[in-house]
Amino acid sequence: MNHFDTSNTNHYIFTSEMLSFHILGGLNINGLDRMRVTLKVHKTDNGFHAIRHNIDLYNSNAVEKLVRKLAEFLEVGTSKLRRALQQLINKLEKHRLELLEKENEEEEIEYQMDQNERRQAMRLLKSPDLLEKTNKLIGASGVIGEVENRLLMYLIFTSRKTANPLHCISFGSSGVGKTHLQNKVADLIPEADRLELTVLSANAFYYFKRNELKNKLVLIEDLDGAGEVLYPLRELQTKKRITKSVVQKGIGGEGKTKNLTVEGPVSVAGCTTKESLYEDNSNRSFLLYIDESDEQDERIMAYQRRTASGKINQQDEIDAQAILCNVQRLLKPIRIINPYAEYLILPKSVFKPRRTNAHYLQFIEAVTFYHQHQREEKFCEHTGEAYIETTLDDIKKANSLIKSVLLRKSDPLNGATRNYLERLKTYLNEKNDTVFSNGEIRRELRIKETTLRRYNNLLLEEGFIKRHGEIRRGTSFSYEIVDVDEFKSLEEAVEKALDECLEQLQNEVSEMIPSE
Repeated sequence: MNHFDTSNTNHYIFTSEMLSFHILGGLNINGLDRMRVTLKVHKTDNGFHAIRHNIDLYNSNAVEKLVRKLAEFLEVGTSKLRRALQQLINKLEKHRLELLEKENEEEEIEYQMDQNERRQAMRLLKSPDLLEKTNKLIGASGVIGEVENRLLMYLIFTSRKTANPLHCISFGSSGVGKTHLQNKVADLIPEADRLELTVLSANAFYYFKRNELKNKLVLIEDLDGAGEVLYPLRELQTKKRITKSVVQKGIGGEGKTKNLTVEGPVSVAGCTTKESLYEDNSNRSFLLYIDESDEQDERIMAYQRRTASGKINQQDEIDAQAILCNVQRLLKPIRIINPYAEYLILPKSVFKPRRTNAHYLQFIEAVTFYHQHQREEKFCEHTGEAYIETTLDDIKKANSLIKSVLLRKSDPLNGATRNYLERLKTYLNEKNDTVFSNGEIRRELRIKETTLRRYNNLLLEEGFIKRHGEIRRGTSFSYEIVDVDEFKSLEEAVEKALDECLEQLQNEVSEMIPSE
C-alpha cells in the first residue's frame, strides 16, 4: 500500500512497496511548469543507506538519470523505480493543486461582521457629525494630537476604494513620530486592504498578481529605503497600472516575450525627513507636516507616562480601531458626481495649480464617498450606473480640512524652513525684536550650525530675511525679518478665496431654488 504523509509542510514522506521518498523543504506552489524538489530516497527497511538529490521531476532526462543512479545504489530494478517515481509525481501534482485552491479560498475569505458590529458601524456612518465623531474615535484608538493630520490621513486612506485615490507623504524631523502616526492610522484600515513595505526591489512590483494591489493602501515606512520602488509606484499613482515585458523560456528552450501587468488604482503613503528629494512623488501627494511643537511633545510624553502607569485602557483603543475598520468594510465603491465642480476655483497663490486643483476635487470626492450612506443613490439615464452627488456641506467640510494643505502648496518655502521661520518669529516676538544673529538662534532654538545656515541662506534667497552687513554681534552677521505677518497674510488669502468660492456657490444655489 502507498502512503503519502504531508502533515509536516517541510517534510513530505511517500512510501511505496519497498521504497521511501522524503521531500525535504516542502513543495513550491509557484510555477506549475516545473517541480523542483530535494529528495532523500532509501529502502523502507534500511533508512541509513539513502541517497539525496535535488531534481526537477518534470525534466524527463534528469529523472531517467536518477532512476539509473538509484537502481545501482539501492540495488532495485529500474521498472520498480520508474513506477514509484511516477506515483510520487502524481501525488505531488494533486497536493500542489490542493494547496493552490486552499490559498485562493483563504484570499477570498472576508471578515464577517456580526449584527452588532454592523449596526454600530452603520450608526456612525449615518451620524450628522460623522467627521467629528470619526476624529474622536481616531484619538481614542491611540493617536495622540495631530487632530487635523490624523483625519486627513484617514480620509486619504479611505479614498483607496474610489476611482481616483489620494496619496500622502508625511514630513518631519527624525524621531518626531511620522511613522508612528502613519502606522496608527493604517491600523484603522482592514489588514486585507493594506500592504506594508520595508524593503522591496523595483522588479518585485511587477510580479504581484494582476489585481492583487487593486484598491489597496500601500505603506512605505521610510522613502529613503525604498528608492527602487518609487518609479513603479508613481506609474501606479498616475496611470493606475504598470506593465513590464519579460522574456521567458518556452517549449524547447525558445525565448518568449510575456507582459506582466499589475492593476491599480492604489493609495500610497510614505514618510521621510528629506522633502526636496521626492519632488516627483510630492507633486502627486498631499503633504502632511508633523506637529513638532513643545505642546505636542508634552501630550505624547504624558500619554507615555499614563501608559506606563497602567492608566490607559488598551481595550478601549482596540474597540475604537475595530469600529473604524468595520466602517471601512461598509463603504462600497460608487461613482461620485460633483455638480459644483465648475465653480470651485483655487486661490491664485497656489503653486502648480493644475495638479493641486485635481487633488482638491479628489479630496471633495473622498469626503462625499465617506458620507455615502447619507446620500441619495441615483442612476445614470444612459448607462444605469449608480452614483451619488457631492453636496455643499461636503465642500464646506473639505475646505475646512484642506486649508492647511493648500496653505503649504501656496508657500514658496519647504516645510522644514517654514517651521524654522515660524519658530524664529515666535522667539523674536517674545523679545519684541526682529533682528537676530546665528549664534543667538543656535543657542536659543537648539539648531545645528550647518542646518541653521541652510535655512538662513534659503530665506535670504527668497527675500524673507535680509542681512545687516554693517552690523556684527560678536563674529556673526545680524539678520532681520522683512515681513513678520507674511504667513498670516497668506493664510488669510487662502481662507478668503475658499470662503468666497463657497459663498458664491451658496448664493447661486439659493437663486436656483424658487421662492414660495
